Amino acid sequence: MKKAQAFLFGIAAAALAQAALAQTVKITPLGSHDGEFCPLDRALIFEDPDGTRILYDAGRTVRGADDPRLGKIDAVLLSHVHGDHLGDLIQPAANAGECGKPDFSVKATPHSNTVNIAAGKKAQLLVGGELNTFFAHKMKAAGGDPSLVKVLRYGAHARVGKVGLASVPAVHTNGLAPAFLENAEVLSANGLTAYVGEPGGYVLQFSNGLVAYLSGDTGIIAEQDLVVRRYYKANLAVMNIGDVFTTGPREAAYVMNVLVRPQSVIASHANEVATKGGKLLPNSKTAAFKKAAKMPVHIPLSGRTMEFDGKGKCVKGC
Repeated sequence: MKKAQAFLFGIAAAALAQAALAQTVKITPLGSHDGEFCPLDRALIFEDPDGTRILYDAGRTVRGADDPRLGKIDAVLLSHVHGDHLGDLIQPAANAGECGKPDFSVKATPHSNTVNIAAGKKAQLLVGGELNTFFAHKMKAAGGDPSLVKVLRYGAHARVGKVGLASVPAVHTNGLAPAFLENAEVLSANGLTAYVGEPGGYVLQFSNGLVAYLSGDTGIIAEQDLVVRRYYKANLAVMNIGDVFTTGPREAAYVMNVLVRPQSVIASHANEVATKGGKLLPNSKTAAFKKAAKMPVHIPLSGRTMEFDGKGKCVKGC
């Protein structure tokens, strides 16, 4: 009898595990031009099977809290405070300007696009470093709830819905431009930025088993092996490939092939016109990264939702 019960329990457990894997995490890029991968595209929405929706690095291409592409947002993640991630400017309308030169003519300072979205959506804003007190002040000034600002430093863990979130290191700079500050004349006059703590990346653990590493802006670091791969066991990565300020395509491919070793990767932060008509340009840095990586590389075309199973495989939209 006990053996029969154990057998039936094993079947039920296997069925539940299979059902969880069958559920997908939806990832939607929100770039500057529909169906393309353009130079300043950073923003991604992650949607768990339970309906939890998380916006990562809104930057300049999300047109504020009223952007119809956003829908419900439960949490906003920010890797660091550079203007192309925090959001100093936004587009006045969908597809304004050209892919190679988007029209970012609407100012989002001093609050920032990130704060305006979090306040407007009544969403949690998760940040690292010394940013929590700064952004609590900004949230209040923007008419939002400052208690929604949460600090998530290295080694810490948070949960939004059924999604687990952890902060991981990134090697980059994190100077806050004077445009985001009040009474910042001294900084402006001396060409300085304000220090607000270290930049970072994130690991998201979804209810279907998918574990996604969001690199932020970073160079090659040992933690990509020791923490991201060995401890969190990330099976999907969103990796910056833009070169000059972060890893280039060759370095990013090394990170993926040797250190993180995910099942698949989404190229990010290319700092180039990577596509035309939704097709990857053969001489682009993005194409070089795709060729060098040993796993499938997916291109984040704005507005095109990709779906990933619990093992890190794209099953739809890639």
